[in-house]
Amino acid sequence: MGFSQALSGLNAAATNLDVVGNNIANSQTVGFKGSGAQFADVYTGALAGQGVRVAAVLQDFSNGTLESTGRNLDLGINGGGFFRFQQGDQIVYSRNGQFSLTADGYLENAQGARLTGFPAGVGTGGQPEVLQVPAGSMPAMPTSAVQASFNLDATSDDIDRATVPFDAADADSYTYANTGTAYDSLGVQRTMTTYFTKTGDNTWEVRVSVDGNPDNANVGQLVFNGNGTLDEAASNYGNYSFTPGGGADALNFSLDFDGTTQFGQDFALDSLTQNGYTAGALVGVTFDEVGNIIGNYSNEKSQVLGTIALANFRNPEGLDMVGDNAWVESGASGQALLGLAGEGQFGSLEPGTLENSNVDLTSELVDLIVAQRNYQANTQTIKVQDEVLQSAVNLR
Repeated sequence: MGFSQALSGLNAAATNLDVVGNNIANSQTVGFKGSGAQFADVYTGALAGQGVRVAAVLQDFSNGTLESTGRNLDLGINGGGFFRFQQGDQIVYSRNGQFSLTADGYLENAQGARLTGFPAGVGTGGQPEVLQVPAGSMPAMPTSAVQASFNLDATSDDIDRATVPFDAADADSYTYANTGTAYDSLGVQRTMTTYFTKTGDNTWEVRVSVDGNPDNANVGQLVFNGNGTLDEAASNYGNYSFTPGGGADALNFSLDFDGTTQFGQDFALDSLTQNGYTAGALVGVTFDEVGNIIGNYSNEKSQVLGTIALANFRNPEGLDMVGDNAWVESGASGQALLGLAGEGQFGSLEPGTLENSNVDLTSELVDLIVAQRNYQANTQTIKVQDEVLQSAVNLR
């Protein structure tokens, strides 16, 4: 007779209580994955078994629910994969997407581990590196293409250029004018004015000026079909060139009138867009669903600054826990498989959300009761064995 079986039961039950208690303690920890104790009997060939042991503590990597936070730097994984961090000299993996932007532009978690991925402009091949958001401004982009569509009034009177030369200051020398915006190479906003002059049936002259300086060398012509639509083949318009001054480079842009019509209605501007913009300072950072880090600038433009790398493992349950909601790869997990969100085995990313712990608190409380009863039952085994042994000692 021995106490080994009961003692092994007490040890196993105590470990189970530790596992359940840890799950309950982390039921509100973002990205936490619960664990469960697995038991195995101990048998050495004797008629009776030798008790029980904890064979493993198995991690549960099922997804937790995603909860909206509305915070730009919160990010949840909807599906498989882990965020990859560099923490000192060690690479760690986590499902916790609570990031902060440091003063020097690194995306870090609360423990100071830095998010890794692929910087903009280097492609998504090769080994990920620590991501750093550049602090510099977005440079200005000069206007190189303008797209505009109008309705020109078909009932307008013709103007004979032979007798009425064009003069921007004389409204009688053109039929209609429209003003828009263009940007030079320094990001300075320039006033672009387009002048339309009806010179004959279905025929209009087009002139463009910037800051009141017309490009007289490039006078375009719009020709319309009898149904009021633009005859692209017969029309002649395209590139315009200006010297804006102030140290800026020459301003060259194309002008596209696709969609312009000539109907017997008032002049109307249907659309006017151009691709230039002024310089802008970084005002914020957001993420998109494929893991791009988007820089938002004061000029109302945005650009991709990098792409987050995700990692996954053939056997995630084999990852070693290192605390702070992080894991490291092991021989049991296999090497990290790297990729991008939304591809293959990698889930999509949900900006402005966080993944809750996957611990089912109700289930854990039931397990806690069962573990407690198991512990108490093993103490009863020790008590009974003690009473039997005492009876044997008291034999005369």
